[in-house]
Amino acid sequence: MTATTPPALDLRADLLTLTRAVCDVPSVSGDETALADAVEQSLRAYPHLEVLRDGDAIVARTHLGRSTRVVVAGHIDTVPIVDNVPTRVEGEGADRVVWGRGTVDMKAGVAVQLALAAELDAPTHDVTWVFYDHEEVDADLNGLGRLVRTHPEWLACDFAVLCEPTAGGLEGGCNGTLRAEVRLTGVAAHSARAWTGRNAIHAAGEVLRRLEGYEPASVEVDGLVYREGLNAVLISGGTATNVIPDACVVTVNYRFAPSRSVEEASQHVRDLFEGYDVVVTDAAPGARPGLDHPAAAAFADVVLAVTGGAPAAKLGWTDVARFSALGVPAVNFGPGDPLLAHKADERCPVDQIEVSHAALRAWLTA
Repeated sequence: MTATTPPALDLRADLLTLTRAVCDVPSVSGDETALADAVEQSLRAYPHLEVLRDGDAIVARTHLGRSTRVVVAGHIDTVPIVDNVPTRVEGEGADRVVWGRGTVDMKAGVAVQLALAAELDAPTHDVTWVFYDHEEVDADLNGLGRLVRTHPEWLACDFAVLCEPTAGGLEGGCNGTLRAEVRLTGVAAHSARAWTGRNAIHAAGEVLRRLEGYEPASVEVDGLVYREGLNAVLISGGTATNVIPDACVVTVNYRFAPSRSVEEASQHVRDLFEGYDVVVTDAAPGARPGLDHPAAAAFADVVLAVTGGAPAAKLGWTDVARFSALGVPAVNFGPGDPLLAHKADERCPVDQIEVSHAALRAWLTA
């Protein structure tokens, strides 16, 4: 172990302590190695687990000869830290809340996975625990996607759970996501003689007006309602403060219902920006709820008996879509309010971590 390698995580610690330990190892996308090392080292201490590694993705699995195998997966990376690590705890008893980057998205869920992986040496399903990298960046970098390409046998299963934040509820399927660039061109000129050029940034005004007037749809898919969204997320252009810009790019992000294919979503964006140069740069399909599948229904019965509530739609993209593409039913279930994901005041109630742990444990020991 080097001076820069964190100590192994104590997987038998209480859930709050373990959650804080996982969160306090910085692991912004692209910098997951230290946490991956700690996860791997910790899991190798348990003889009932076979531990495998690909890059910064760690897989630990049981081999008990059960009739079914399930995957429980979560990503170990976060969006950039904004003075919200190390974590802190506020409140007492049932009102305790842990604050910090990753507490929602999604290291509290990872802590639940780690605790159960260590504890359950004889679950009623064979379990493959997956901890993967690069979820918060472009889809082609995603560690789970890499495992699908390089080690599909590691992910073979009958059912999958993504411990994405759902506030301890059960969320089916997910929206698809697409990023596109609307590229605008002009003619460069000295800003003192602007009439001799054509300002590409000014030309972006009509693009932004179309977005401002756009009304996103709410689409019902298999009984769950998915809310769409289409927004400008980046704008770039210009070369100097005394030059009329000859190029501008408005990047838009479209979150679309899982009833649309990537091709249909791409065409929808092109139709909205008819007359402009539109280039799709990244896209991933959504996943239908799939809650009518027997494995998903059985999971819902056990988990909702612990948590209460009813299934809802996942209003965002998650890796359930990758399992759906493989023909594997999958759901989202984990602690943390998804509305707080990526925010500077990211925080998670400790009781949600404990209830999520209890519900998953009940399912894996039923």
